[in-house]
Amino acid sequence: MKCPRCLSSRTKVVDSRENEEGEVVKRRRICETCDWRFSTLERVEENFPLLVKKDGSRQEFDRHKLKSGIMRACEKRPVSAEAIDASVAKIEASLIEEGGKEVSSRFVGELVMDALRRLDQVAYVRFASVYREFSDVDEFRSILRSLKSRRGE
Repeated sequence: MKCPRCLSSRTKVVDSRENEEGEVVKRRRICETCDWRFSTLERVEENFPLLVKKDGSRQEFDRHKLKSGIMRACEKRPVSAEAIDASVAKIEASLIEEGGKEVSSRFVGELVMDALRRLDQVAYVRFASVYREFSDVDEFRSILRSLKSRRGE
């Protein structure tokens, strides 16, 4: 592992810790050249399907893009980082479980919508308004009505 500061490959691990689920190992490292301390995360590399976009182009699955989209929707909302990470992990598991070599980006979008609906209704509406490209207030009303009907009000 190269040091991010001096790019030396002379680094060593000083501490390792697993997350609660045992899916990620966080390693604390030190550079033997410049004494810079840094952390790395180690996880199993999954074989995710390619995403087929609306325009037919194909793109590799990007965990960071998925997580940042969910985080953006949850911005300034009472949603913990752990809840976001758990949602991302569930979406990833669904993609792997799907088992194909390709999956539509629309399928991923619907998985995100389902996750956000359970996490926070405001975040869900935010994401839906961008994802479904709302063009007027009636579309907001429609989605709010659907949320109310799901809650039994």
